[in-house]
Amino acid sequence: MVHVRSVCIAVVTALLAWPAFAQPVANPVAVFSGLDKITGRITVFDVYIDETVQFGSLQLTPRACYTRPSQEAQSDTAFIQVDEVSLQATMTRVFSGWMFADSPALNAIDNAVYDVWLVDCKQASDVPPPSQR
Repeated sequence: MVHVRSVCIAVVTALLAWPAFAQPVANPVAVFSGLDKITGRITVFDVYIDETVQFGSLQLTPRACYTRPSQEAQSDTAFIQVDEVSLQATMTRVFSGWMFADSPALNAIDNAVYDVWLVDCKQASDVPPPSQR
């Protein structure tokens, strides 16, 4: 019986010493790269959460952008929605989901003319927020 008690105490002690999973850090700015396949030009641009920006015929709206706390391995993830504007001025949702900066090919926007992928999530930008423009 003493052996079982010692094992239980060791397990509880180990669980208490186990580091708790930290909550992800919410960021107000998502950083994207966009490739125009016609010109071959790559553009890096900052977008505030819930702001919609136009990249070619695509309209991107990030809804969340998270990083892991500094004590964990870094990984940036963002939930974004992308609509494509046609020549007839109609919009079609072409993507709604999570993007991962460390795996850009996993959920990148792959359009006939444009590619867009998440690069980073950050706390501040040189671009003023929409409310200050």
